[in-house]
Amino acid sequence: MEQKWKVIIADDEFIIREGIRSSVDWDRLNLQVVAEAEDGEEALELALREQVNILIVDLSMPIMDGLTLISELREQLPNCKIIIITGHDEFAYAKRAIKLKVDDYILKPVNPGQLMEVLAAIARRLDLDATNEKILDIASKQIDKNVSLLRERFCLEWIEGDISEDEIAGQLAFLQMPEQTPELVGVIRWPEQSKGKVFLSEKDRQLLLFAIENVIEELIEAENYVHFRDQTGMIVVLVWGCKDSMIGTRIAEACQKYLNLSVLVSFQLNDENNDLPDLYTAAKTMVNREARMSDFVRRARDIIEERYNDPELTLEGVADELGVSSVYLSRIFKQESGQSFIGMLTHVRIKMAIRMLAGTKLTMHEIAEKTGYDTQHYFSTSFKKVVGVPPNHYRKSIIEG
Repeated sequence: MEQKWKVIIADDEFIIREGIRSSVDWDRLNLQVVAEAEDGEEALELALREQVNILIVDLSMPIMDGLTLISELREQLPNCKIIIITGHDEFAYAKRAIKLKVDDYILKPVNPGQLMEVLAAIARRLDLDATNEKILDIASKQIDKNVSLLRERFCLEWIEGDISEDEIAGQLAFLQMPEQTPELVGVIRWPEQSKGKVFLSEKDRQLLLFAIENVIEELIEAENYVHFRDQTGMIVVLVWGCKDSMIGTRIAEACQKYLNLSVLVSFQLNDENNDLPDLYTAAKTMVNREARMSDFVRRARDIIEERYNDPELTLEGVADELGVSSVYLSRIFKQESGQSFIGMLTHVRIKMAIRMLAGTKLTMHEIAEKTGYDTQHYFSTSFKKVVGVPPNHYRKSIIEG
């Protein structure tokens, strides 16, 4: 059974109230008179208790006049439709009521036909409002249900540079995402084989992807992030409100530990307000370059990551260990990794120093020693050259920030 719209009649004269009640075919209009009141205070109390949809009110009433009642009702029941009843000599008074956004007014003596027309129009408006509200509610629930998918589709267009700045701003606002470029942009790629095991089916590949995505969700501590798959099937991660440069390392370590899988990860820090497509391209280039890396260069890189804390680790020593000349190792290493041997060694040492500065209470001397530097001075000089500030300032900024 369709719910009727609730009506209250407020007039200090019983005969007026009775005349209004008896002159309208309420059922035909899908309306129901739920209460009558003879003063403004009673009308307000009943209207709020019943949560009425329509108030028919005389402006001249005792205790609380019509204007005060309307003002109070607009505050506490803003969606209630209001029809005022007024005489010719009260018309100036009625104009003040109109400023309170009443929906219609009727002059005394009340004409039943006119009252029916006014009520019918308001009932249609209530029906329309209810229908629109249902449509909006359904749309809102549908958007909420699919918001993750909508965000992923938008971000896929964003990283490809296919949309304008105005469209980006509009979509970010609509999808309730931070209104700026993310602080971290990562790309994660998995090899075709892992420890000699070939992924034989699409089901295997999808299960692997879901497992990696679960690891990502467990490790990212920021409130705002999105992960999705790009056109080539690689996982892209966008993170807002976080500048944790070690997140990529932790994802790779966790995939190795829990999934027994080696993944290639590159996270780009947006420290210069770069465009998202540029950050994405840089991260993708890094993982693709690593995927093409020969076993020979990969072994040299692994030696750096395993023995970065050895102050005696040098290009010449690693070249000798691998049975090649230092000139050849230097050339092929730069060619395949995009960094010089010394550049990568310094990068790994500073990366580990950052982790120790943020997560331990080790002294500068102890950190220098654990990251392969002969002296604290050499460590501080190298750190400042890479990061931009001395290590003690960096730690202080983490503590204070």
